[in-house]
Parts: sequence; structure tokens; C-alpha cells
Amino acid sequence: MANSTIWWLIAGAVIVAELVSGTVYLLLLAAGFAAAAIAAHLGFGMVTQLLVAAVIGVGAVLVWHSIQRKRPAEPPTEANRDVNLDIGESVYVDNWNPDGTATVRYRGAQWTVVQRAGHAPSTGEHRVVELIGSRLVVDKI
Repeated sequence: MANSTIWWLIAGAVIVAELVSGTVYLLLLAAGFAAAAIAAHLGFGMVTQLLVAAVIGVGAVLVWHSIQRKRPAEPPTEANRDVNLDIGESVYVDNWNPDGTATVRYRGAQWTVVQRAGHAPSTGEHRVVELIGSRLVVDKI
């Protein structure tokens, strides 16, 4: 069996493993194996093929890792607008209960509202910043 065929089979097996695991890093390593297969098609020796696989695969992983480190961290699920569309919406608080909660009408239902920690409760328009269970955590606008 030709070296290029072996490299293509390894690349295919790693792609299947990536599909099962869902990690992009295996896909980047598979790109290295595919590059080694191309090197084999071009007639380079086994040492060169191994170097190509290592440099391309590990290089791609390192570049991807550095790009991911520079991205800002995702907010927690409770405060992530991509997960919960209530984040950023406005509610009007008429009055606060002595226990620091309030009840508001929002989306056709009664909701319990709490002020974000460190802020004094005040009436008026508030913005939802987090959802904890069935409670809306709000900030004064």
C-alpha cells in the first residue's frame, strides 16, 4: 500500500473521531495528515512526510489555540443573550417588597424580580441582566 493511501486513511479516521467527539483540534490534525498525503503524492520521503504532518497539524492547532485565547470570554449561561432572549429586555417595577423582591408583569405572566447585588432597589424602568431560576435579576436604567 502506498504511503499516500496510508496518510489518507489516517486523515479519514481522525475526521471520523472528530465527528464523534466534536472537537475542532482533531480536524486540524487531520489537515496535517492530509498535507502529508499530498507530500507523499509529490514523491517526498517518509521523513519529510512526517515533518509536514507535524508542522501543519501542530501549527494549525497552535494558531487556533492562540486565536481562541484572544477572544473575550463568554458570559455565563444565566447572563448570555444568545442563550436567554430575556437578557436586555425592559420591565417596569412599581414597588419593592421588604424582602428585596418585586412582582412585575412580563411576557403575559407574573415574574419575581430582584435587584442585582450591590444596588439599592428603586422604582421605575429596569433592564434584565440575568435570569436565576424563575427570577429576573435587573438593573435600573
